Amino acid sequence: MFNWLRGLLGRRDRPRVARRVRARYDAALTTDENRRHWANADGLSVNAANSPDVRRTLRNRARYEVANNSYAKGIILTLANDSIGTGPRLQMLTGDAGVNRFLEREFGQWAQAINLAEKLRTMRMARATDGEAFAVLISNEALGAPVTLDLRLVEAEQVTSPQLPFLRPGAVDGIEFDRFGNPVEYHILNQHPGDAFLDTQYDTLPAAAVIHYFRSDRPGQSRGVPDITPALPLFAQLRRFTLAVLAAAETAADFAGILYTDAPANGEAESVEPMDTIELERRALLTMPGGWKMSQMTAEQPATTYSEFKREILNEIARCLSVPRNVACGDSSGYNYASGRLDHQTYFKAIRVEQSHLGLVVLDRILSAWLDEAVLIEDYLPQTVRELGADLTHQWFWDGHEHVDPLKEANAQATRLANHTTTLANEYARQGRDWEAELRQRAKEQQLLDELGLTAADATPREEQEDATEELDETA
Repeated sequence: MFNWLRGLLGRRDRPRVARRVRARYDAALTTDENRRHWANADGLSVNAANSPDVRRTLRNRARYEVANNSYAKGIILTLANDSIGTGPRLQMLTGDAGVNRFLEREFGQWAQAINLAEKLRTMRMARATDGEAFAVLISNEALGAPVTLDLRLVEAEQVTSPQLPFLRPGAVDGIEFDRFGNPVEYHILNQHPGDAFLDTQYDTLPAAAVIHYFRSDRPGQSRGVPDITPALPLFAQLRRFTLAVLAAAETAADFAGILYTDAPANGEAESVEPMDTIELERRALLTMPGGWKMSQMTAEQPATTYSEFKREILNEIARCLSVPRNVACGDSSGYNYASGRLDHQTYFKAIRVEQSHLGLVVLDRILSAWLDEAVLIEDYLPQTVRELGADLTHQWFWDGHEHVDPLKEANAQATRLANHTTTLANEYARQGRDWEAELRQRAKEQQLLDELGLTAADATPREEQEDATEELDETA
């Protein structure tokens, strides 16, 4: 034992030799071939990389592309319509059914009064083109509703503070943060910077009065960049290729033919003036000068690869938005039932993630502000809601997505209910409907059927099943 201890102490006296662990990655090497490709890679922080000038340039280019490119506009509109639909619907989950119905009805009527669905669609489109959207909670006395709360949408460039020093600790271009990273106040210009007469005066609003909707791609990110940023160069390439194809077709159409000769230089061929034109008469036979032949112009390249290039680049453009190609193009002619269903599953999953983000960041804030104002109205809310610490558990319903084959989905739904792997609440939620409201409506219908002496089969509309529904291609 002493020998072991002596050996241990002896080893401590020995000088240590520093050992370096070397690791080699091909992606970390800089060569003459990849030097230009990685020239713009930097180590800036997320807020320094997304500086006001960078975000301004990306916003302007994204807005220009969406305003002038039919595919870009259609993709953004489709994404907003699928994410928001006709608008979210509130379902309260408190223990009092009467209170639940009252709050759902009143909030729904208020949402229609301020046109909440349209404002949410605008915010979703703004996030795609501007990178972020701001909504200010204001009081609008002209609503004509008991609760005068309203939303005023603000564009991204209005949230800035011209007099704020750059890289000031706790401040990022119009937003002041505390030491925990929580927004404290927002600086909003009284006038849009793009107006003719620029006013640099701004209002300072507390964070409780402003909703900031954006996607954080990196830790510590404070401002958003457009969702279609990676696709902006691809849109430019698509436009250039389209113009090149059009130019090739126009060239072929402008020149009916070209004269050429196989005779060698200074050979025996009648002289022809270079670039001379010949008027061609329709349905007529022409004779060429001696030694000369005529050839018609054809638009072979790049017209022959246009459709393939367009399909592939649109697929790459839509990928950064999690949109499948058939949705981006509005064309499913190259799809069968199985592949179309698979692509839509991933797309709808991305939509559900987006709706969950909207519920947490936007809708919960709006509901909380609505309840805070509604509590101040005398005898408006039930007493159980006005009490401190009241149960306000809720969830949001969105429009459901139609199935490609309703008959197959109905059979699958019946199977899930029969083997108890789902519930009516889940099945109705898939369609964006409240199961309690639907069952109450169904009970009313059943009561009326009993009064009229009808059966459910008598009241059910009869539809002829088309053979095409049963012959969907599932071979892939």
